[in-house]
Amino acid sequence: MRNRFDRQLEQLHVELIEMGGMCEDVIRKTSRILKTGEIQIAKEIRQEDHNIDEQERKIESLCLKLLLQQQPVAKDLRKISAALKMITDMERIGDQASDIAEIVETADFTVPKDDIKIAQMAETTIAMVTESIDAYVKQDIELVREVIGRDDEVDELFVQVREEIAQSMITEQINAANSLDLLMIAKYFERIGDHATNIAEWVAFSITGMHKDADLS
Repeated sequence: MRNRFDRQLEQLHVELIEMGGMCEDVIRKTSRILKTGEIQIAKEIRQEDHNIDEQERKIESLCLKLLLQQQPVAKDLRKISAALKMITDMERIGDQASDIAEIVETADFTVPKDDIKIAQMAETTIAMVTESIDAYVKQDIELVREVIGRDDEVDELFVQVREEIAQSMITEQINAANSLDLLMIAKYFERIGDHATNIAEWVAFSITGMHKDADLS
């Protein structure tokens, strides 16, 4: 019975890694569509979002099977419970990447070539998602701390983008509609960073039994 449980738990790890990879990929595609304006990428992003939704349901089913059939205790129970929480945030990452693609697809603009802060937000959130999943697989509290620390970087980049957009509106370098679109894109990336942080906090729970109110220093 334990051998079967261990195999299913390992399968859970594999499926989580796959879902994390999907999230990384969809953010990369979102970054690409912002840089290039290649509208056809939007279709790929929507399909990836759909795949992420399907993977969420698959993992949820596996977690419920583990909980109902195996009745895990202690650390194993924390891992499964954390996985159920993590996939909710991963699913939202896919949704928000799709939202960004929709803005680029429907709006008549491209991100200014010299606007590197939104690109930095994209790269940082990709790293946060990667590290949060790695932290779960490796049960590595140090990686958890790194992800949580990176959230401050994304928040600061968002503040800078917001201030630059406001200044551009004053000087009329970009129109109000484009300004709002850029601000929404930046906000979606900021939210993706929040979801990656949530994932890391649930990893901390799976390791320590304590959630975000715990002192991880």
